[in-house]
Amino acid sequence: MGESFRVAAVRAAYVLMDREATTSKVEQLIGSAAAEGARLIVFPEVFVPGTPIWIDAVPIWDGDEAWFARLVDQAVVVPSPTTDRIGTAARKAGAYVVLGVDEREPHGTTIYNTILYFGPDGQLIDKHRKLMPTGSERTVWGMGDGSMLNVVPTELGRIGGLICWENYMPLARFHLYAQGVQVWLAPTLARGDGWIATMRHIAREGRVWVVGVNPCVRVDQIPADFPDRDRVWRVMDEDEAEWVEPGNSVICNPNGEIVAGPLRYEEGILTAEVDLTRVAETRRLFDPTGHYHRPDVFQLTVDTRPRHAVTLVRRMQPPNH
Repeated sequence: MGESFRVAAVRAAYVLMDREATTSKVEQLIGSAAAEGARLIVFPEVFVPGTPIWIDAVPIWDGDEAWFARLVDQAVVVPSPTTDRIGTAARKAGAYVVLGVDEREPHGTTIYNTILYFGPDGQLIDKHRKLMPTGSERTVWGMGDGSMLNVVPTELGRIGGLICWENYMPLARFHLYAQGVQVWLAPTLARGDGWIATMRHIAREGRVWVVGVNPCVRVDQIPADFPDRDRVWRVMDEDEAEWVEPGNSVICNPNGEIVAGPLRYEEGILTAEVDLTRVAETRRLFDPTGHYHRPDVFQLTVDTRPRHAVTLVRRMQPPNH
């Protein structure tokens, strides 16, 4: 099953809609996590350049155009100098790095909620775009497709996962289970004990290690010069009025037991020792796509074709005579 290794869930504050400043913070945090012995370092959902927090602050079409334009300007193109910097930091750390970003195409304006996977050699080895943005998220993020719904084989084990409420999609989970995922990564913005219960359930259902990681941002960390700063954020819970993102990070073992966290209301790095032998041990009694599956009763079809905006059909050249 391979050697055990240390995983780190990095809970930190982004610099809202500032790609360069947040990327600099990511570089520092990768170094800090590596100094704690982490070989797999996981960051929150859309950490670079941060969550478009205005989506629940103002009605749709009520003056959010400037904020969206700023998001387009600060979004991450893949590949780009930003991804080169993250790759370099991963290489210096000798660790796998998984980072959530707001992504756009080089000449596009649609934003995708994306996870990037970097290897310890600094190479970008895979990415996943969120399949279905939730609620008001659909005003800023497009939808991914089945071509980016992969488990990533690494020397540490098979890593993969879903973003935030994608984790509630049973068939998406089943597809990743069927690919042999062993370490499940769940970058998220979800709050509360209900989300912790979800992380524990996935760990026990998939017999996987689960790393759930959130950002942790106070209202006073919204940059002072942010446009219409007094309108960009609406208090969601009076008990958490000082928090944009209170955090809710946790690490669970394959039996669904919490081994680190939950960590809330403070920045920090959660770590845990991952032993993949536990995956095999717990699957003795329950393997969701193996001996506890009934393929004679249930079948899942997954379309993994990429969905491009344009498909070019080229004219065939006439044969030479």
